[in-house]
Amino acid sequence: MRRLPPLNALRAFDAAARHLNISAAARELHVTHSAVSHQVRQLEEWLGKSLFVRHAGGVRLTIEGQSLKQAADQIFSQLQTCCEELAEQAQIAEIVLGAPASFLSNWLIPRLERFEAAHPNVRVRLQTSGTLEDLQKQIIDCLVVSGESWPADVDAVSLFDETIGPVCAPDWAPSFRGPDDLVGQPLLHTSSRPHAWEAWAASNRLDPSLFANGRRFDHLSLLLEAAAARLGVAIAPALLVEREISQERLIAPLGFIKTDATFAFCSKRDQQGGAVRILREWLCLEASTEIRP
Repeated sequence: MRRLPPLNALRAFDAAARHLNISAAARELHVTHSAVSHQVRQLEEWLGKSLFVRHAGGVRLTIEGQSLKQAADQIFSQLQTCCEELAEQAQIAEIVLGAPASFLSNWLIPRLERFEAAHPNVRVRLQTSGTLEDLQKQIIDCLVVSGESWPADVDAVSLFDETIGPVCAPDWAPSFRGPDDLVGQPLLHTSSRPHAWEAWAASNRLDPSLFANGRRFDHLSLLLEAAAARLGVAIAPALLVEREISQERLIAPLGFIKTDATFAFCSKRDQQGGAVRILREWLCLEASTEIRP
């Protein structure tokens, strides 16, 4: 148990020590002059020390009073700061957004400052391992993911059509005039989209088996780094390589083709309000107003 004097007495002393006037302290605390005097005397009795020297113009601190005032200033200031921070945190809604790491790093994070400026009371915590199962188990509050169909208990709002295409370093030696020119080239794959090359080949009426081999990478970010380092030709969604293309680290020599999938904002149907709604509407606005190739 802490051995402390009555906190009301400390509060009265703090006000009186700052003003060096009992009446001014009483006005600050919205109590009577006698109430402050009583609290100060109670504190002096508890300590066995005089804290003030009374005179006609008010009071002045004794040496012991000065020591206590210094401690009270520090403690009450820290307490005030902590309480203000807690009160502010109580007004901030935090939501967890799951999405592929490549979407977060290439598209969302460069824009997140705009969201925070527009909605200072909503804090978005990002998680790279988000799946529909995580959403249904409420491990995350919402999810951005590419897909074609959605569970019945999930509300999915389309943000972007998915388009994919080959990307490579700008100075990659071969000159690609058409899809046929990629046959026999060193191809780069990612485990998150293991059959992307075969799907792209089929869409271009090429034999998918000719595009099944090549180097494989766990993450799209590694895939794109390998392509920029001239290790081969990668295939990736246009949405997730826009930054590399704008920075001229990669080019898309044959453009992109549309798939049946879309990038969608997903949330549980019973969780459509509050911060989730704010983030969904902002993402939809960003997606609709963005000028994309």
